[in-house]
Amino acid sequence: MSRGKVLVVDDEEYIQHILNFSFGAEGYEVVTAADGEEAVAKARNEKPDIIVLDIMMPKMDGYEACRKLKSDPKTKDIPVILLTAKGRDVDRKLGSEAGADDYVVKPFSPGRLIERVDGMMKR
Repeated sequence: MSRGKVLVVDDEEYIQHILNFSFGAEGYEVVTAADGEEAVAKARNEKPDIIVLDIMMPKMDGYEACRKLKSDPKTKDIPVILLTAKGRDVDRKLGSEAGADDYVVKPFSPGRLIERVDGMMKR
């Protein structure tokens, strides 16, 4: 039985692969997207329990995707964790203003990210 569905959004295939493997090994169902536009569409169609969202992506960045997700009645209650190389305070502030529920800076530990997802899933 699945522990929940995670939408992993990153334009870097190896990050998608690492997270797909890591979450899958912990019993999560994983859906992936490679850009913000695809993320918004998949969130609406797949109805994930949580979204792990990169910021720097083609077509639509993670901030804009997060704003769209949080303003849509179908997706506004899905927790969003921004996973990004942007670690400055101003970047965290922009993430918070976009509606992100958490912020994780790359490089990251997949195990720690899973712990954070577990914690958010329990809320």
